[in-house]
Amino acid sequence: MTYLSDQLLNLIHDTKPDFIMKKKSIVFLTGTMLLLAVMWQCTPRSHEITTQTLLREMTDPAGLSEFPDPAFICRQFSSYDRHTVNPDSTGWFANHDASWFIRTDSVNGRREFVMMDAKGPGAIVRFWMTFGNKDAYTGTLRIYLDDQKTPVIEGPVLNIISGGVLVGEPLSSSVSPETDYSHRGHNLYLPIPYAQHCIVSYECASIDTVKHSPSVYYNIDYRTYDPGTRVVSFSFKDLTDQKTLVAETLKTLNRRMHPEIPGKNETSLTGLMAPGDTLKQSLTGRKAIYRMDFKIDAANLPQALRSTMLEISFDGEPCVYSPIGDFFGTGYQIRPYTTWHTQVTKEGLMSCFWTMPFKKDAIISLINLGDQEVQVVTGTLVTGTYHWTHNSMHFGALWHEYHNIETAGNHWVGGTDKHFDIHFALLKGQGIYAGDALTVFNTADSWWGEGDEKVYVDKDTFPSFVGTGTEDYIGYAWCRPEPFSHFLIAQPDGSGNFHPGMTINMRHRMLDGVTFRDSLRFDMELWHWAPTRINYAIVSYWYMRPGGESMIKPDMENAKKQILLKREDLIKPVPDKNGILEGENLRVTNVTKGSWQVQNSIAWGWSNHAQLWWMNGGNNGRLTAEFKMPEAGTYRAELVYTKAIDYGNFIININGKETYNSIIGYHDPSGGKDVITAHRQIGQFHLKKGANQLTLKITGKQAHALPRYMVGIDYIRFTPVNRH
Repeated sequence: MTYLSDQLLNLIHDTKPDFIMKKKSIVFLTGTMLLLAVMWQCTPRSHEITTQTLLREMTDPAGLSEFPDPAFICRQFSSYDRHTVNPDSTGWFANHDASWFIRTDSVNGRREFVMMDAKGPGAIVRFWMTFGNKDAYTGTLRIYLDDQKTPVIEGPVLNIISGGVLVGEPLSSSVSPETDYSHRGHNLYLPIPYAQHCIVSYECASIDTVKHSPSVYYNIDYRTYDPGTRVVSFSFKDLTDQKTLVAETLKTLNRRMHPEIPGKNETSLTGLMAPGDTLKQSLTGRKAIYRMDFKIDAANLPQALRSTMLEISFDGEPCVYSPIGDFFGTGYQIRPYTTWHTQVTKEGLMSCFWTMPFKKDAIISLINLGDQEVQVVTGTLVTGTYHWTHNSMHFGALWHEYHNIETAGNHWVGGTDKHFDIHFALLKGQGIYAGDALTVFNTADSWWGEGDEKVYVDKDTFPSFVGTGTEDYIGYAWCRPEPFSHFLIAQPDGSGNFHPGMTINMRHRMLDGVTFRDSLRFDMELWHWAPTRINYAIVSYWYMRPGGESMIKPDMENAKKQILLKREDLIKPVPDKNGILEGENLRVTNVTKGSWQVQNSIAWGWSNHAQLWWMNGGNNGRLTAEFKMPEAGTYRAELVYTKAIDYGNFIININGKETYNSIIGYHDPSGGKDVITAHRQIGQFHLKKGANQLTLKITGKQAHALPRYMVGIDYIRFTPVNRH
């Protein structure tokens, strides 16, 4: 399809009949317009791409809302495990994603491991790395442009990626600042354009390409522009010549200083919503929403953050559907953070700065799907003028949850290794994928996010993006739980990374937005280390031309469900049909000494390959837990517990009745086995319908036992003697 230039369209739109007094003038003007139109059709738009234009693009509020001109595709080079070949291969979920390179080049007698080799015109727009140890991160990074033999960038890898040698925060940074530097994700967002060709290599004497060690992980996202696009290759001179622009860009992004909104106007959307109620506000005209602020209140605020839905349609097309908490990146608990696109304060004010244009109208609705009243304390829609063109796109966002989903787990801990891909987004149309936010509730003492992203663009048969881990995709590393807040990435809560609890991760895109011309499929491997059940919720953000469609539909039913605050909200502490109460399912309510976790392993013969593991309880330490029974009665109890060289002696108290003889946890490993399980009848107990209390008390240790005073409960089998 051929389009007139924006300037010509404005000329036609702004021409008034009063100025055209004679037919001759009309003919002249019409002829001029036709000539301009023909010239426009015959001459392709030509915008020169430079480091400066890309930096300006980073602070352009309308940038993502326009399909790019000149057009580009975005792709990725990474260190993903090359056994990942196709979905039918055994290596599709291969997980040794370190130190894989395209090839090894010999340059002036040195080995350079090539990480990227791309023909231009193009630009590197995001560069992430992390390393397994000091041997891995003491190498030299080089970037060669346009087939030059001398690299335009050369130096110690960490200095270049996150050390600020090229540019300061936030374009060169590492996260989390609370994490040891060697375990951080290192991110470079400085755009590096090239006219013809780009090669990125890494020289490191320790690398063994057969063993793929030591561990070097990398993701390089880059643009490739349509042929004929004029690109000026990066040079250090750009940074000195454009010193003021660089400084202003850093200041703007660091402080999240969004430009003034043209024709600014504020509209309110507040009120009290009973269950099932909807608050609605309509906007008309050729405008854009540049900012939204919401704060809600309810007796059960976490549930309200999940069950209060934000729904937006633009020009008659449904475009946004998400729980309000998830949309603003705080999940269903208030977790303060700030990015360029979204922000949440400790007081609970949730804001977003996505530019959301519309040609005729917009309808913004809040829907109370819950069973309690919800007060919208603050609801402000900030609009302004917007110049809608043939490249303009609607903003879209959709939430859905994989609720109570079973994970495969690693075979080392009793899993199947049969991991699988889940959908983040399935889009049909033309647009830009702009980011996502995750709210995961983990139920095991194991990392849930080992999985890699796999992004299929248009006609891809193999993904254009194959990543190296979910945390790497976000921009941090090594599953670290420490929170961070950055201009495009954030982890407001990482408490569920290693232990049962909630994790919130988000990655927003800017220059690294993924363009698609007819479709996009974004998959993420669900690769949990433990066989367990979790909740995994995603909200994806995009821009699409009018008429675009999400093939994933709004997930109303899961938004109504009770949110999880504790592991037992999903995995109940109740015996199974055979009367077996798994130790790992006990709801621990108090520990006086030491710490506890659910320990998974296939090695020790535990039921369900897991146990409740109490460590360093000390002499006289107590652990109290709760479990539930479906029926009251007297039950005979059999305990299955763990014995090892560093386990202590303990007694069990159930509902006030205690086992009088200590249970010995010590085991002599000289017989060949380090860990064994043992069975013990521990008596009869009166159990109540509903909640019952169990207490473990450490009474000491055997003479030869190591003084770690550990206790391991595999399971308790309750056999009814009588029920009432």
